[in-house]
Formats: sequence, structure tokens, C-alpha cells
Amino acid sequence: MFLDTDGATLHYEVRGSGPLLLVSQSGEGDADRSTDLVDRLVDRCTVVTYDRRGLSRSTLGDPGQRITMAQHADDVHRLLAELTDEPALMLGCSMGAAIGLHLAIAHPEQLGLLVAHDPVAPSLLTAGQRERHVAELAHLQDVHRYGGLDAAFPEIARVLGIDPARQETEPGLTPMPLTPRRVADFGFFIERDFTAVIESELDREALRATPVRIVPASGSTTASSVFVGQCAQSLAELVGREVVPFPGGHNGNTTHPRAFAARLRDALSGV
Repeated sequence: MFLDTDGATLHYEVRGSGPLLLVSQSGEGDADRSTDLVDRLVDRCTVVTYDRRGLSRSTLGDPGQRITMAQHADDVHRLLAELTDEPALMLGCSMGAAIGLHLAIAHPEQLGLLVAHDPVAPSLLTAGQRERHVAELAHLQDVHRYGGLDAAFPEIARVLGIDPARQETEPGLTPMPLTPRRVADFGFFIERDFTAVIESELDREALRATPVRIVPASGSTTASSVFVGQCAQSLAELVGREVVPFPGGHNGNTTHPRAFAARLRDALSGV
């Protein structure tokens, strides 16, 4: 299905029945990224996944337009308005978590609960931390421009605290080959969405005051010293809650979908 938003046309998918749960993916992830996770949620929730603007089947009216986090949040606002009049549940992973935080400020009436897993949100950090991690993201863009994905992947893993050689996964997962479409999506993510993250500002006081129930979450193997671990801890301190550990690391939604789904059900059980 498709929805026209401000300057883009979004592709989205709806599965299952029950309360509406929007899943906003990490990285280059599109509506198909968390298939194994969604399979384990559709018996309880109406699960909505989508391609962020500029990725896969979601097209831009102006391909050269500047991408902002406000646009991403507005896309989710319009998508939820199309699908429900009730406050929705949301799982945001990595950049998807940052989108959820922006939505919780701009349109809090649309969210009942947001699980923000390893949020990529430099403006949650202290000035010194933010400067260091913004520099890391800008460096990754340079690495990609001059060395391509082969050079960028190890650096991205390092920044996110992922050790590809020691990353355990659950058995029987749906393969995710590096297709030409995923290569293009990775390029868009690094070149365009990284800039949106670097330039974005979260109103910390508005986030502290939002009525949305925010669950700060992080991968159980995500080190507290890496970028996203620090963001999760800062978010927890801001909203006055503990960080909830989820199975796996930064990409636990894809590497440990069974255990991740079980933990997510626990987080949603109080709603």
C-alpha cells in the first residue's frame, strides 16, 4: 500500500489484528526488514511496517531534497493518521527510535507507548559526547564516499559496538542478502539520513514532559560506552526510567527475533 505525504510517497504494509503497533526500522531497513519479528507479533497486534522516505519503494517528489528528522516524524504522523484514530504503540529501532522521540514531542496524542531501542539521537547527549559521536558519523560518511560499503561496514559496526565475528543469531532466520536495492538503501541511509541525524535537535524538556510512555531499551550486548548505549542511558535519565535490556545487540530485532518479540510483549503488557 502507498500513502502520499509531504514531498514523498510511502510504501507500507499492515499485518495481523489487535492494537496497532508501528515498527520503525533501523539503518537501511525497509518494511520487509523485521519479517521474523513481525511473524511473532501479528497474533497480538496489527503490525505496520514501512519504507522510510527515499528507501526501497518510498519515493521522493524531489530526489535531491534535504532529508530531516522532522520530515521522518511527519511521515509517521501522517501514516498513523491514515490508519487509526487511537493512540498507537510504536517500536523504534536505532534511527527509528529517534523518529519516535520526535513524534512523541510533535504529536504525543498519536502514541500511547514508544519502545525506543538503542536510539540514534546525538542531541540526547552531553556537549562533549555529542561532538565526539557527530564526528564519528561524519567520518563514516567520508569512509563511505571514498571506500564504499566494504570500507564503511566495519566502521559502522565499531561505532555501534557490533563484533561481526562474534555476533550470535537465533537459528532458522530469513536470509537478508545484500541485494542491489539494499546497497542503494545503505547509500541513502549513510549519505542522507546520517546528515538528518547530525543536524537534528530534540527538545529535552518537551520530551521529559510528553505524556507518551517511553520505554528506553538497549541490546543486552550493546556496551554502555558506545554511541547508542550512551543515548539509551541519557534517554532513561531524562524520562526517569531504567534502560530495559533486549536480547542481542544493536540489531537484536533481526538477530534474535523470537526472544526480542517475547521481551517486546512484556513491554507492551502494561498498556
